[in-house]
Amino acid sequence: MQRIVGTNAPDFRMDAIKGDGETFTTVSLSDYKGKWLVLFYYPLDFTFVCPTEITGISNRMPEFQKLNAEILGVSIDSKFSHKAWINTPQDKGGLGKLNYALASDINKEVSRSYGVLIEEDGIALRGLFIIDPEGKVRYSVVHDLNVGRSVDETLRVLQALQSGGLCPIDWKPGEAPLTV
Repeated sequence: MQRIVGTNAPDFRMDAIKGDGETFTTVSLSDYKGKWLVLFYYPLDFTFVCPTEITGISNRMPEFQKLNAEILGVSIDSKFSHKAWINTPQDKGGLGKLNYALASDINKEVSRSYGVLIEEDGIALRGLFIIDPEGKVRYSVVHDLNVGRSVDETLRVLQALQSGGLCPIDWKPGEAPLTV
């Protein structure tokens, strides 16, 4: 896999549906200029681990917004599948309303450019990227399909990046950075 951290984020333009489950839109990297972006990939709509992540992140959206960060969820499913999933109640396997958009990488170009596409299966690994306000990838974590990510860890890393300091292992907001 090619290194992506420390480079300009691969540009993208994708169809999406807003978290209201009604409004189709188009999203591009330039829409997030001047803000931090947490871009995350999940394998497929209407699966089992994915809704725990998607709704968990949505529930914590105010914390991201306080940090001048936006969220964008992406899979290879169509915007119509995303719409159906958002409009399906949670007790029936759906998501319910979200606080951010879900984008459709149906042609798989963006997942390929971010290095998360499993070519032989045509789906994306669980990849999460933190992109700074200038469009540079500052953090990346990619792992297997069966394990969900930690919202707490994502927020901790975002705050560490924003601190501008040297943050040691298990650093938490409010703690002093390392001095050299």
